[in-house]
Amino acid sequence: MISRLSVSIVRACLRAGTGGSPTAVLDEVPLSDDERCRVPVLAGTSHAVFVSVHASEVSLRFFTAGGELPACGHGTVAALAFLAARAPGSEYGGTLRAAGRSFAGRAVREGARFRAVFEPGPVESREPTPDECAHLLPALGVTSDTLAPGARVASVGRARLLVPVVSRSELAALAPDFEDLRSACDRFGLLGCYVYSVPTRSGRLAARMFAPSIGVPEDIANANSTACLAADLAGRGITEIAVDMGDALGSPATITASTRPVLRLGGVAEVAGAVRELTV
Repeated sequence: MISRLSVSIVRACLRAGTGGSPTAVLDEVPLSDDERCRVPVLAGTSHAVFVSVHASEVSLRFFTAGGELPACGHGTVAALAFLAARAPGSEYGGTLRAAGRSFAGRAVREGARFRAVFEPGPVESREPTPDECAHLLPALGVTSDTLAPGARVASVGRARLLVPVVSRSELAALAPDFEDLRSACDRFGLLGCYVYSVPTRSGRLAARMFAPSIGVPEDIANANSTACLAADLAGRGITEIAVDMGDALGSPATITASTRPVLRLGGVAEVAGAVRELTV
């Protein structure tokens, strides 16, 4: 049992300086995986990021109450802000490592906040099967009238279903059956479902991420799913997107992605404060 565990709370992927996804970020400590899963619960966040600084790179591990994740986009934005807040000067840049993959990341100070960008890595994508659609779409509450063309199963570590709907209003009205959705995601080995509105010509859209299988019924901001979507939309001629999330949870968030020249994710984060004396 460890006491006086120091955890920084970073609000990742802010929109116009407000909202964002509160994320617990802390230096690597000797904890079991079960203890690591308790950190976000005790800190009042959906995710926790454990940061280990080495001479040549920084290792990241991501946990929710449901277990370890191989990657977490908004957690990476939070970790970059955490590192930049402790670095000299106005900018931090380095090599990050998670789930056996090394990648570049940087964060630039903008007043009290940090604008972070990183390369999430290659995206794998395929058509969903009829069986997947038959179980997942009804659990989400998506019908043939609200579904737009272009559903995909995509992965940057773990697979998730990308579901386009015809409008922001249809997206906002969704009320998934989380028990059925968790059962369906578990059945097909999916992280969750990322439902998004058809993008405008400028690449602006809204999205909601439902992931009850990892203990997060709805995520305020999900950057890795945004990376999956950006890679898919690039094939349709849309190379830059800005995705609004978190409105249904009262915490507006925005994630940006560009595929020129390579896939990069971005977000603004703020180190909001520290929680001390957590006991796990």
